[in-house]
Amino acid sequence: MNKVLILEDMPESQEMLCQVVTTAFPGIQCICVADIASAQKLLQQEFTLALIDLSLPDGSGTLIIQQLAQNLPNCTVVVATIFDDDEHLFPALRAGAHGYLLKDETPELLIQQLQRITAGHPPLSPSVARRMLTHFRLIQETVKMDSTALTPRERQVLVQLAQGIGISSIAHDLSISRHTVGDHVKNIYRKLNISSRAEAALRAQNMGLLS
Repeated sequence: MNKVLILEDMPESQEMLCQVVTTAFPGIQCICVADIASAQKLLQQEFTLALIDLSLPDGSGTLIIQQLAQNLPNCTVVVATIFDDDEHLFPALRAGAHGYLLKDETPELLIQQLQRITAGHPPLSPSVARRMLTHFRLIQETVKMDSTALTPRERQVLVQLAQGIGISSIAHDLSISRHTVGDHVKNIYRKLNISSRAEAALRAQNMGLLS
């Protein structure tokens, strides 16, 4: 590692994060900025690491996370924030963040988590890691419940819906009436709590019904 971008608007937090990073990676250079606009001016430089706060004077840090992912694909982007709720965590990960650290953790723990990068592991505060595990476990449980909630015929109809096949064609293929197909579709939407073919396709994919 040779240079880290720290996007943080609080001077004391900037200093703390810089100390943490230079302890974790001796010799690394800290470049600190306090807003998104200043960070955007640095995107032509090469950074191996970026620590990004999410609540900034000129917007959300997820914007610069997206731009870093696009412009510096080899840069490890880590959120450094006080927010540990789903509304901040998952948008940041979807934007391209490789890790998520809480600034109120002890410096020693932050150092340990950052050093995981060299071993190819994502730096995650323990409470964040637990939240992620719980989230994905609930998704798996929901998918399992969805699969068992549908009858075999409803699963057949769901697959064809997901493939973009029309109601008449589904009826012909399954040798049932269009009215019966419509009833199956209503039941599928109600049981899965969805309202469109796009959602049906996504749910069928998650349930493993599409090859």
